[in-house]
Amino acid sequence: MASKQGEVMWPRLVANKILRKHLGSNNFVADFPSNEVSEELILETPSVDQPSSNLTSTVFNHHKDTNTHKYKVFVSTWNVGGVEPQEDMNMEDWIDTSSDIYVLGFQEIVPLKASNVLGSENSKICMIWNSLIREALNKKRHNNINNPPDFHCIVSKQMVGILISVWIRSNLRPFIRNPSVSCVGCGIMGCLGNKGSVSVRFRLHETSFCFVCTHLASGGREGDKKLRNSNISDIFSRTSFPRGPLLDLPQRILDHDRVIFLGDLNYRISLPEATTRSLVDIRAWNILLKHDQLMVQLKEGQVLEGWNEGAVEFAPTYKYCPNSDVYYGCPPGKKGEKRRAPAWCDRIIWHGEGLKQHVYSRGESKLSDHRPVNAIFTAEVGVLRTLRGYHSFFLSDKLDRVSSKFQVSTTHNFVWKGRSTSLKL
Repeated sequence: MASKQGEVMWPRLVANKILRKHLGSNNFVADFPSNEVSEELILETPSVDQPSSNLTSTVFNHHKDTNTHKYKVFVSTWNVGGVEPQEDMNMEDWIDTSSDIYVLGFQEIVPLKASNVLGSENSKICMIWNSLIREALNKKRHNNINNPPDFHCIVSKQMVGILISVWIRSNLRPFIRNPSVSCVGCGIMGCLGNKGSVSVRFRLHETSFCFVCTHLASGGREGDKKLRNSNISDIFSRTSFPRGPLLDLPQRILDHDRVIFLGDLNYRISLPEATTRSLVDIRAWNILLKHDQLMVQLKEGQVLEGWNEGAVEFAPTYKYCPNSDVYYGCPPGKKGEKRRAPAWCDRIIWHGEGLKQHVYSRGESKLSDHRPVNAIFTAEVGVLRTLRGYHSFFLSDKLDRVSSKFQVSTTHNFVWKGRSTSLKL
């Protein structure tokens, strides 16, 4: 009976992945149903100085009078090569813990074999990574269990090996609205999720954010760069988010106010392998970067017109021997073995105004054949002037009493958006 069920289910799983509609979705994991919490708090909270009906009309007034606030955003991307992290892994080594928003993107959280690409997602590995992130961000609370969590997960979404996890400081939680995700598969048959993107969007106060976590086509051959460019074009054209009941929410990636693109973009250095290795040995980054495929794309604007990247002042992040600081292929391996030249595969770029990058660096964890890459931004956010009078209410114990009915466990529980099931680590 089990084998017959498997025979029935396997084609169905494959068909679902091939025919999946790549529209914006509320089907993700979070600490709390953030969209409902924030909107209901704004609409239903007892007013401080005026009736709630007046507050509602003020919040949704299309002629908004706003101030600009600045928030610190930490963004990281890491291809972990299908390696499961140890339970005692210390993520503080590469996570800055002084930011307001955290966006952590991963690639290959599971090996990209057929059963993972065609089968159902392995949510267990997602929970392991989210548990490690939670522990790193909320370390102060672990030292004193009476302290509330410093950070909450507002979106966590997996597609095969791609995972994006977004966390926000607790005092910003009431101002998050309209979180949504959109998955685009660009892998096998041009649609499966071994390559592609998982995009997350949300609004903080009056400013929309979109983070696109990607894993593009691999390979160092001549035509592989075109495949990567094609992947990016597909991601831009096929990523779509719900417009919302008032049809006033951004639908496409570039419709958002603040956009960051992160991941294993897989762009290589267009030089002979021996030349690349010799220049890496003497740390001649400026010479190498003149031949970096992504740099060329950014300058020529073929698929990334208007995008920006900070100064790359760190060593190539790929490809390392396991648990080593030695690049793969140095010294020469076995005859016939693929020799992948070092490259800056792992990148973070952004589009538009209102973002200022302060840090662009790499971590040194040896978990996989890639090194993690981190960036820290200041993001400008529009805040309604009329909400300033309610700021003390939102951050007071009154808010805690109002929102307590929405709370799930603040340790290791997640709410699956659109379902009543909680996932426990």
